[in-house]
Amino acid sequence: MLTRPATAVRSGRPADESLTDEPLTEEQVRGGSPVARLVTARRGVVDATVAVAIAVVGLVGSVFAGEAALGAVALGLYPEDSDVVALVPATWLVGTAVGAALLLLRRARPITVTVLLTVAVLASLLVGGVLGVLGVCLACALCSVAADRGTRTAWAVFGGVLVVLTAALWRWQDLGLLEVIGWFGAATLPRSEWGPDLQEPLFSAAGRTASVLLLLALLLLGMAVGSEARSRRLHRADLVERYRTLVRERDQSAALARAAERAHIAREMHDVVAHNLSVMVALADGADAAFERAPDRSRDAVRQAARTGRSALADMQRVLGALGPAADDGTERRQEPAEVDLPTLVERLRVAGVPVTASGLDTALPQDTSVRLAVVRILGEALTNVLRHAPGARSVEVSVRRTPTTVEVDVVDAGGTRPGGGEGTGRGVVGMRERAALLGGHVDAGPRPGGGWHVHAVLPWSDDDDQDGGRA
Repeated sequence: MLTRPATAVRSGRPADESLTDEPLTEEQVRGGSPVARLVTARRGVVDATVAVAIAVVGLVGSVFAGEAALGAVALGLYPEDSDVVALVPATWLVGTAVGAALLLLRRARPITVTVLLTVAVLASLLVGGVLGVLGVCLACALCSVAADRGTRTAWAVFGGVLVVLTAALWRWQDLGLLEVIGWFGAATLPRSEWGPDLQEPLFSAAGRTASVLLLLALLLLGMAVGSEARSRRLHRADLVERYRTLVRERDQSAALARAAERAHIAREMHDVVAHNLSVMVALADGADAAFERAPDRSRDAVRQAARTGRSALADMQRVLGALGPAADDGTERRQEPAEVDLPTLVERLRVAGVPVTASGLDTALPQDTSVRLAVVRILGEALTNVLRHAPGARSVEVSVRRTPTTVEVDVVDAGGTRPGGGEGTGRGVVGMRERAALLGGHVDAGPRPGGGWHVHAVLPWSDDDDQDGGRA
């Protein structure tokens, strides 16, 4: 049976701990006793053993058939000078040799061997009037047909063989099982004075019916054994394919997880780096412009740029730490509630020369880390887009509101007075929408009818674990 995938399902362990990269083969799921495994591994030895057993049975049977022929002569069923005494055992032995030899090829050419054995049976019945052990050989051949070919093909071959041999037995058989039992040893008895002294035995419906039924039982037994072997083989192949499917699904899931992780890292890095670098560039430009006429303001801008850089480094360390491996005790690392400093975030834009009007920056935000980070990232991304795509904006309005069920963020700018710094990649807006969607919210971002840009974010939250909230 298939053990490795089943173990993974029962134990609940991750797939990569129970499914190995080693290919699973039918030999591994075959199971069975040591003898059964040995037989499967040494098919040639098994075939040779069967052929030898058939030869031994045929040799012994030829002795009984010869004695039965002598008994038939003694009973007057054949003339005393008839050659039936030599012909019957000779035909039996030739049939045994042919059948044993053909059985060595039954796995490679099952249908061909079955056809040749059928021809051998017809010849044996026509020449000597005996079936011999060729019926057993046919059962073995049909077993291989049923094991190797489809059900429809196997039963078609079975039906053809049964019809042909039934007609041949009914027409030509003289010495069947009942005759061998009844005539064996009759040669020791005194010849009956009323013996018919016939050229051949009289027609015996009972004897030929018994031979047909015996042949039918042998052929059905061969079909049953072969069909069972085919079913087991197909079941093993199905288990192997299911295991390989599980491995492929495991690999695909791992690939999707890696892709999602890379996307998450890229989104976090974009939010951290893009926003802070945009602010630092704007601060550096402002410091350079004010260096001669307002040294104090220039110095404040440089200090603010340094603080922004340090904040960016801290944010990157927090992102990488959250995405790192589990803790030493095996538990998953959880991010602590983020420190949300919205006034500082907006003040950076004011220092960079952007006229920002803000309201609600001191709104008590939920303690839910994902909501707090989403507020910071969405607001930071929206302000970064103002710096990047609307330089010289005449006004920027920022609003943060908290309702009993949602946190809403609005960033509205009046449009830039100078060309923006490129068309952008679109990742920022996509990232904002993805963050909101993960929380069950949404982000609407687009141009305003009168010019400028409007970003409106709605982030739902639950007060199950946050009755009072936390101050931003």
